[in-house]
Amino acid sequence: MSESDENKKERLKSLLRSIHEGEDDIEGLRNEFKELLESISPQEIPALEQELVEEGVTPDEIAEMCDVHLDIFRESVEEGLDLEEIPEGHPLHTLFRENEEITKQAESLPLWLHDIEEGGETEGLDGLAEKISNFLKIDGTHYSRQEMIIFPHIERRGIEAVPRVLWRKHQENMGKVKKLMGMLSKGPEDDEEFLENLEEQVNDVSRSLLDMVFRENNILYPTLKKLLSEGEWAAISEQESALGYYQIEPEVSWEPDEDPKYPYELEKEITETEFSELPDRLKNVIGDDTLERDTYDVRKESDFPVETGFLNKEEIDSILKTLPFDLTYIDENERVRYYTETERIFPRTKSILGRPVKFCHPPNSVDKVKKILEKFKSGEKDSAEFWIQNRGAFVYIRYFAVRKKNDDYLGTIEVVQEVSDIRDLEGQKRILDWGED
Repeated sequence: MSESDENKKERLKSLLRSIHEGEDDIEGLRNEFKELLESISPQEIPALEQELVEEGVTPDEIAEMCDVHLDIFRESVEEGLDLEEIPEGHPLHTLFRENEEITKQAESLPLWLHDIEEGGETEGLDGLAEKISNFLKIDGTHYSRQEMIIFPHIERRGIEAVPRVLWRKHQENMGKVKKLMGMLSKGPEDDEEFLENLEEQVNDVSRSLLDMVFRENNILYPTLKKLLSEGEWAAISEQESALGYYQIEPEVSWEPDEDPKYPYELEKEITETEFSELPDRLKNVIGDDTLERDTYDVRKESDFPVETGFLNKEEIDSILKTLPFDLTYIDENERVRYYTETERIFPRTKSILGRPVKFCHPPNSVDKVKKILEKFKSGEKDSAEFWIQNRGAFVYIRYFAVRKKNDDYLGTIEVVQEVSDIRDLEGQKRILDWGED
């Protein structure tokens, strides 16, 4: 590292000390902090804080400092995005708040290890593992909301490189967290070597999580704020609770003024003016690629608009025929209305259409069928299951109540599946083994 960079590190450490000591001139600290962060990556802050610990500042004191310098850090890295201008409950507000939690925890990660190293022992690793395991929850909440709900909005506009890069980084981060968890689970054979390797992995996880926060705050979020309409944010808001949140819950509900607008409804291209106002870091990722809006229309004239998509008669029929199990539908009048034509375990023919379901079963099982339907109709039960051995096959039989949106009973689906191969599965299969053509 050059001398000038070393000086900048020392200045930043001095600023952190000033925050810790309660310096009154917060505005002056803010300006100097902002200047330094333009040339020092925020990923370096945990290492600097670790040096402060070695110089006598306790880990608890460092943790208290995180809350204070986060306010300065936020203004320094968000390229003009003011969290105060984004309504509480708005999806972007929630993403920022989650990133604050991730930042505090990622910065504290090397400090959690300090007491273990200080004692020269590996006691307390269970507590460290518990804290680190929380990072795995980022994947199914904070990361997943971006991957599954938000990325489609900018992909539709032709911005594909940025979501690919960020998603790949998400996977890398979770891989590092899992590797660290595996190391802690296995435990040490040699304490000294173990602690050295542990420190290296802890610092790597900390840097990687902070790097992602920086990328989101400086590339993704300014882009979203510039491009997405209120209707698009309304669509995102409508879906995000299904995937959940990391460490926080929106305390108030955001009420948009526009109806939800999903990516497949977008027709607007990015104008030259809009592109010129996007973050420079995003333009660097895109490079010289021409942005071509995705013009595919998912809705066809022959479609039936169902609740979660669009399908035509041929697609519906073909999908049902392709399901890897037998399916039979009985309506509210206890009459057979439909069955699939896949390779069946129990025979079905068109002659049963309209037939009372009680006549489709052997006499000694009719009472059982009637009881299931009675419980489904009353709302007491929603499913029933059985499994039997049948000519060397292990057959899994399930019944599900089908209900309208208001929960009124509509009918029953019977699902029959041969599951011998499924029951024999072990371990994992993550590689496609089709071989070469």
